[in-house]
Amino acid sequence: MGNGSFILSGMSQADQTTWIEVNLAAIQRNIGRLNKLSGKPVMAVVKANAYGHGLVEVSRAAVEAGVIRLCVARLEEALQLRENGIAIPILVMGYVMPARVTDAIDNNISLMVNSLDLARQFNDVASAAAHKVNIHVKIDSGMHRLGLLADDIEQFCREVKQLRQLNIEGLFTHFPNADDLADDSTHGHIATFTKAVEYFRSASIDPSVVHAANSAAVIFFPEARFDAIRPGIAIYGLNPDFGAPLPDGFEPAITWMGRLASVKTIPAGEGIGYNYRYRTSKTERIGVASVGYADGLRRRLGNLALVRGRRVRQVGGMCMDQSLWQLDEVPEAKVGDEIVFLGSQGNEHLSAEEIGQLWSSNNYDVVCGLAARVPRCYIYR
Repeated sequence: MGNGSFILSGMSQADQTTWIEVNLAAIQRNIGRLNKLSGKPVMAVVKANAYGHGLVEVSRAAVEAGVIRLCVARLEEALQLRENGIAIPILVMGYVMPARVTDAIDNNISLMVNSLDLARQFNDVASAAAHKVNIHVKIDSGMHRLGLLADDIEQFCREVKQLRQLNIEGLFTHFPNADDLADDSTHGHIATFTKAVEYFRSASIDPSVVHAANSAAVIFFPEARFDAIRPGIAIYGLNPDFGAPLPDGFEPAITWMGRLASVKTIPAGEGIGYNYRYRTSKTERIGVASVGYADGLRRRLGNLALVRGRRVRQVGGMCMDQSLWQLDEVPEAKVGDEIVFLGSQGNEHLSAEEIGQLWSSNNYDVVCGLAARVPRCYIYR
């Protein structure tokens, strides 16, 4: 793709009322940093529309950056990647209905197995199709979500070797607290997973790739890196948690912008927006942006944005497709001006972490909640 930029579906920002700019070069540099930091190959997590950044485009950039595998949550995400010509290995980390095994086989997609019953069902479908299915066995090391418990591993290893249509290519887990540096339980989770890996190998089951380290574990728990690392949020230059920041040099890759569609001077005492949740206390300048909660702005009071490099606050109730902003601090603002909801403008910056705190949530929630209807513009910079 080279230098410069390309724009999804021929889109021009000048024609849009709102758009998201994604710097794919920043994502590639972040992948390189993770690889250098860990000394391990990278399995890039691109689930949830690549954390709101764009599944197909980010995956292509990740492949160019040298990742060895893409990881998604649902089979539909993996199939979308295959339909767009992405050929490297893909792992579906979430539950897949046994009836869909043939889709995985036909498209060379690896599936998660978290129980002996599911392994048997996958094997039956693969046998009927006369083809093997690639699986990654998930171990419950303490998350207590999906995965084999320690007490189930012996029987699983004994019986899974009889399921001839399963190719066990991976063994993995997921840590619940690696981003909480005040909690020391992750060391125990790593020990539990390590013991499971050793048992599999003692049972003559030796998967080609053992993986456990999410973004926080890559950075803070080197012993969790195993054969490959499996980062998600760090690829996008976002911190694993408020108290678990990325090392210097990582770059956020996303900016979300819109334009002012209206600027009015409203007299004192007037109600603004639905249900008059805000009333002007004096003569005020009120701007409207064509962005609302259907685009990913949380339906709450007190949202922030940037206009002409200055912070402005949302007033009135958030609408589905529009929002109102108090512009008294930006007297020169006019219709058509850019308004930034996430990212930088001038010397000001609104980070996903700050917005997440404002919403009593986190940065994952902010970027994953960006609606698919907002056009994405892809650049290399």
